[in-house]
Amino acid sequence: MALDLRPNCECCDTDLPPDSVAMICSFECTFCADCARTALAGVCPNCGGELVRLPIRPAARLVNNPASTRRILKAEGCPPSRVA
Repeated sequence: MALDLRPNCECCDTDLPPDSVAMICSFECTFCADCARTALAGVCPNCGGELVRLPIRPAARLVNNPASTRRILKAEGCPPSRVA
């Protein structure tokens, strides 16, 4: 099963083309590098997990395994994570 390449940052709604640098947690919550680094300090606000770089899917593989078109956005935005 391929990773879900989501089309946007859950915090700021920035578009994330399949070849962009995106950050994900183990549940595939997806954020732009800017939000992941600054507002979130590398921690997923949904699960508290580590945010790591999403690998770029080769363009030839996007034909049979396209990026998702389902946009997910936190209505309240992403406040800095507070993990105990």
